[in-house]
Amino acid sequence: MGLLRRIEQVQQGTDTQSAGTPARVQSPAAPTREQVGGREAYLTNVRARILDQVISVSDSLLDAAGPAGLHSKIEAIVEQIIAANGFTVRREERLALTEDVISEITGFGPIEPLLQDETVTEVMVNGPRQVYIERKGKLIKTNVVFRNDEHVMHIIDRIIAPLGRRIDESSPRVDARLPDGSRVNAIIAPLSLIGPVITVRKFSTHPYTVADLVSFGTATADMFEFLRVCVEARLNIFVSGGTGSGKTTFLNVISSFIPENQRIITIEDAAELQLRQKHVITLEARPANLEGKGEMTIRDLLRNALHMRPDRIIVGECRGGEALDMIQAMTVGHAGSLSTGHANSPPDMLRRLETMILMAGVELPLRAIREQVSSAVDLIVHTARLKDGSRKVIAITEVYGIEEDSILTQDVFAFEQTGIRDGKIEGRLKPTGIRPNFMAKFKEAEIQLPPGEFGIPPEDPEHPDATRRKKGRSAVADTLSLIDASVGYGRAVKAGGMVYVSSMGPVDPDSGQVVAGGIEEQTSQCLRNLKERLEAEGSSLAKVVWANWSLREPTDFEAFNKEWARWFPGDAPVGQGTVMPLLQRRAGFLISIGVIAEA
Repeated sequence: MGLLRRIEQVQQGTDTQSAGTPARVQSPAAPTREQVGGREAYLTNVRARILDQVISVSDSLLDAAGPAGLHSKIEAIVEQIIAANGFTVRREERLALTEDVISEITGFGPIEPLLQDETVTEVMVNGPRQVYIERKGKLIKTNVVFRNDEHVMHIIDRIIAPLGRRIDESSPRVDARLPDGSRVNAIIAPLSLIGPVITVRKFSTHPYTVADLVSFGTATADMFEFLRVCVEARLNIFVSGGTGSGKTTFLNVISSFIPENQRIITIEDAAELQLRQKHVITLEARPANLEGKGEMTIRDLLRNALHMRPDRIIVGECRGGEALDMIQAMTVGHAGSLSTGHANSPPDMLRRLETMILMAGVELPLRAIREQVSSAVDLIVHTARLKDGSRKVIAITEVYGIEEDSILTQDVFAFEQTGIRDGKIEGRLKPTGIRPNFMAKFKEAEIQLPPGEFGIPPEDPEHPDATRRKKGRSAVADTLSLIDASVGYGRAVKAGGMVYVSSMGPVDPDSGQVVAGGIEEQTSQCLRNLKERLEAEGSSLAKVVWANWSLREPTDFEAFNKEWARWFPGDAPVGQGTVMPLLQRRAGFLISIGVIAEA
């Protein structure tokens, strides 16, 4: 039976070609322009009528015409339908209607033009009546619409069917990818209350390069050169940032710095990375089948990758328990591994890693987790999407150790905003004046750094420890020279006939260092410093009416109190204890004391 004849039968409601399939009811008469209220509404109605009739025979159309003759065949059918219904349509409108029909049959319907637009980076379908795009980092509402919820579901099915995935009320969400690699998430009722929702993160057909990101203002050429030597020196790097901040794109660019002679294994939920090296093994997670079997998670793939003799492991994104395996891989011979994670800042990335490791179901003390994280991760590159829609690297942060219950970090480079011009944020990454621990690794790897070393301050040969801290189990500073000199010297203020002195530490005023010894020696030094400060302000220890002490270890209170009683025999000042600030802990203080005394 001819296709045009079938369409006529569909229009008349007499198509009985498919056994058991009820005939379609006759479409209502074509509305006039006055009835639909305007040209755009009129064309929308015409488009819906044509699509409704052609889609019903789309399978037969594809079989008969084939890909080569499809365009001319559909054009003829559209002409036939327009003539049969008496639609008033101009030639350019007919061509547009033909393209719409082709997109519906061979592509992804109304969003096909958006997916083909290279300036669009994301497409968001919020039910049938709202379609948004992201262009240049900003959201824009389009005039694209679907006919109804069933139309959106038809496109979702077209996306996931070739991948063997399903979506229905029992499994109302799915992650998939388009043939070009673009990542797709779909969610339907009962989870979505506004109708089927589709989110497409587009996949660039031409991978971005360092030059591209420099031209976008993501980071400077110097910063990419710095990251290149970090990758070559086999530092373990996490790229952190919020949703849509460009983490995966940035990871793809810096992964290009991995030498060609190394074996690289990439592991992702949906393959997005486009590495250009020759020796690359790409692994992709797989969901369970219809029977709930056959699932292969990132964690499963990561464990398997450890048996594949990798030089480098790249995990597209750590989201759960796989973080434990990733951290362990970084510390057992697979240095130079890379990954990304969602976080608002580098410290937040470390806290998320702790949480994800706990999700692995392995009972580990939090202290042990933090020790592993601090030992494994060398560098965090934090990306952000700014208010003007631009994506930039706003911090490059070293992880240099652990003290007490805190993982220690320091920004090596930080973004400094210099102004706004024509609505665009201007600024650049600048060195913070800190020389990171891992600079020594560059020499070990025989990597020649450019003159000036990216603006990082040179090592002081007279005080080499002043700019280098230990990385590993403990990074407690050995001397006060590692800390701001104001810490431990307190501040005296006169007000209302009283002298207030804050946080006097156990610092030897002659050497500027924390005194040696235990809690008794440090308490005695604090009180000597207080005595000198109070007397300089016209007061004395005898006039102290209130005291505040901060102990590093609460168990030291008895020894502290013994020394305190030696200095204040009889009626001692009223006082209370508080938690010691982290900065004083880093300085090596066991105690600090503040007082209020009569002037």
